[in-house]
Amino acid sequence: MRVGLTYDLRSDYLKEGYSLEETAEFDKEDTITGLARAIGAHGHDVDRIGNVKALVARLGQGHRWDLVFNIAEGMRGIAREAQVPALLEAYDIPCTFADAGVLTLCLHKGYTKAVLQAAGVATAPFAVVEREADIARVALPFPLFVKPVAEGTGKGITPRSIVRDAAALKPTVSELLKVHKQPVLVEPYLTGREFTVGLFGSGASARTVAAMEIHLGAKAEPGLYSLSNKENYEDRVTYTIATDALAREAERVALAAWVALGCRDAGRADLRAGSDGKVYFLEVNPLAGINEQTSDLPIMWRMLGRKYEDLIGIILDESMTRVKR
Repeated sequence: MRVGLTYDLRSDYLKEGYSLEETAEFDKEDTITGLARAIGAHGHDVDRIGNVKALVARLGQGHRWDLVFNIAEGMRGIAREAQVPALLEAYDIPCTFADAGVLTLCLHKGYTKAVLQAAGVATAPFAVVEREADIARVALPFPLFVKPVAEGTGKGITPRSIVRDAAALKPTVSELLKVHKQPVLVEPYLTGREFTVGLFGSGASARTVAAMEIHLGAKAEPGLYSLSNKENYEDRVTYTIATDALAREAERVALAAWVALGCRDAGRADLRAGSDGKVYFLEVNPLAGINEQTSDLPIMWRMLGRKYEDLIGIILDESMTRVKR
């Protein structure tokens, strides 16, 4: 099978003048090389395409693929993760992971939480601040947690994201609005155990991989899984596979969210317990990082004693089975 590979290479954007934080979600060369090797290990012919602009050019030249393994994040807009899947759909070319509609929905954390509230999935109350005038209408108990509504990889999350009183809320939210040029999600700051749950499949065939608990060390920015903590996880973060009752509840909530949102093939959901002892959905990543060494889903998979090639094989099998239905 001829498998195209779409991705955003971080070094390309850095050469164009974008900052390290702006490109934090994009992939390094070792990710692309390792992924291509793993796909090829299953007997497929891998064609490295690149980003959405490269895909446009290749499609215009008449190139086609049996399947595209898509990990392109996109650069601009709420629908940036949907650009490659939408384009491929127009050409009737199947791709891995979620479709364009689901990727757009899930990138906007406010939309995601609203859908899950309607579906009865446990998620904390929240407010979406579109402009500074909205800050005065936030009626949630302190401490609060604030972050850009449509970023990943911990972008925009710093120690200032934990807001402990009304005096700190306006300047913190105003800065996020200015810097990230998008709405800000405001929700209660949850202080309990934090999990990321791996997921496979879709609909009735969806299932969890495991619940990986996140433990912040002494060198970590305290209280939050920030961009800085993620990028320096070797010195700051310890991971364990959790199997107790709270972890099983985290898996149950994650699976309910995954199915309700229409995610597919593979990904992650992040959850945290509150002071009431209940587990709450934080966000879902239907286009999860796939670096063999540093991304959460492969880390979890490795901790279970499984090989990276097996993980990629399951994703390929899920997508091909779905396409053949």
